[in-house]
Amino acid sequence: MTSLHAAAGPHLTHDVLNQVPPLAGYDVADDPALLAAAAREGAGWAEAGLHELGELAGARETQEHARLANEHPPVLRTHDARGHRIDEVEFHPSWHVLLGTAVGHGLHAAPWADPTPGAHVARAAKFFVWSQAEAGHGCPVSMTYAAVPPLRHAPELARRFAPLLTTRDYDPGLRPPEGKAALLAGMAMTEKQGGSDVRANTTRAEPVPAGGPGAHLLTGHKWFCSAPMSDLFLVLAQAPAGLTCFLLPRVLPDGTRNAVRLQRLKDKLGNRSNASAEVEFDAALAWQVGEAGRGVRTIIEMVSATRLDCVLGSAAGMRLGCVTAVHYATHRHAFGASLISQPLMACVLADLVLESEAATTLALRLAGAADRAARGDAAEAALLRVALPAAKHWICKRAPLHAAEALECLGGNGYVEESGMPRLYREAPLNSIWEGSGNVTALDLLRAVTRQQGAADALAAELARAAGADARLDAAVSGLNRALRELATRAGPEAQFAARRLAGAITVTLQAALLVQHAPGPVADAFCASRLSPGTLSGPGVPFGTLPDGLATGDVLGRATPAHR
Repeated sequence: MTSLHAAAGPHLTHDVLNQVPPLAGYDVADDPALLAAAAREGAGWAEAGLHELGELAGARETQEHARLANEHPPVLRTHDARGHRIDEVEFHPSWHVLLGTAVGHGLHAAPWADPTPGAHVARAAKFFVWSQAEAGHGCPVSMTYAAVPPLRHAPELARRFAPLLTTRDYDPGLRPPEGKAALLAGMAMTEKQGGSDVRANTTRAEPVPAGGPGAHLLTGHKWFCSAPMSDLFLVLAQAPAGLTCFLLPRVLPDGTRNAVRLQRLKDKLGNRSNASAEVEFDAALAWQVGEAGRGVRTIIEMVSATRLDCVLGSAAGMRLGCVTAVHYATHRHAFGASLISQPLMACVLADLVLESEAATTLALRLAGAADRAARGDAAEAALLRVALPAAKHWICKRAPLHAAEALECLGGNGYVEESGMPRLYREAPLNSIWEGSGNVTALDLLRAVTRQQGAADALAAELARAAGADARLDAAVSGLNRALRELATRAGPEAQFAARRLAGAITVTLQAALLVQHAPGPVADAFCASRLSPGTLSGPGVPFGTLPDGLATGDVLGRATPAHR
């Protein structure tokens, strides 16, 4: 006797319809704003390498490595099987693939050994591209990049270690530094009681003449130690002459472990693939870097480099959010039409693309300034001094809002881990906190415009390049100049109230000036109309998707449509 089920044949509960194909197999570097900015800033020669890395970043295999590195976060091994203290961090193999690729393409410290003009710009563009593959492993990449300039304040240490920091080899594992093929660097600044106020640090440094020139023993704790699996660390500690910078190795030249105890790894909101640790120093050997008692001054070059990477990382996250949302809206249908063809969704997406393109363009301009400043250009160094803290404040604060809106463009699917958007959303606030959170960078900007000789003049000269190109921009520049003049009349704590507004005004005006000069007309017009025009309902403080009527949103959206290969 045949059952009713068998007679009816196989049952399908539903067909899979209207689902979006995976965003994989595309070139992440196929980004017109990025490529144009890189060429403009002196790194057009690197375009082939950018596309090579971009295809890797968009590959399905790389996406799987990113997933695995985040779903299997690092694990702290304090002791080996016999009870010996080892203080090692164990990573998933996919982490090593991602980090090894970054180092192999020179995203870390390689430009410091490269005399080619534009080398730092090429590195910045590659960092932007590869960060879209996975953001967490960018931390040791940035730390290593930033470690070389302060190390040059100690010529003998630079001679020993800079060649190993700048090589494109990847050699993980704890061994004596000078016996390895390559090194990575981290930093340990923050303490429990101080946070950004590093002058409140209590870690002590006692001179030990028997250890050689500049040798000290460090005792104390650090509340955040970035990339604790690294070979070398720049550390701030209180020496007899005051707060001083030191270089601390994880393994001593004789092969014994330095007295660095990893107490625990932080359980973080995002950045899950990367390890951040609390550490204790128990008379750990370190060598002085720079002048005794001038630790903050020594380390400031490192902070500048890592702040630039924060801007690049936030801009990269915005680009990834845009490309993902545009891809989804192109393939998803609702109410009888594709999402992207429906005016309100197109308005939201175009607004996100405008924010992304402006962030990318300014980030690469800052990379160009850093490249030329590293070669002795004082005017570019002055511009960087005022524009970098402003951009670090503003772009990194816009990134979480941008990620939230991009996620929502996918609806409920965007709230699901498989879409990749929750990881992007969790990652987005971090760059605003790293290397000086919002108030710290805003106050640093305030110091730059009121105390730094030439900084305000460099900003004015940069904005003057776009004078007369757009009436809305001219009005914004006039308003910014008025705000700067008024700031000069205010003193003390009262001036601090203007710091965040000033960061936003400088950043948005700089972005508009760059777009007016270099972006396609519809992009520049839409940005100025939505960010600079008085009386509009768009721009800072307003949710994305409230663009003025009559803008060419289709031309804007074409800038973020991924081309599959």
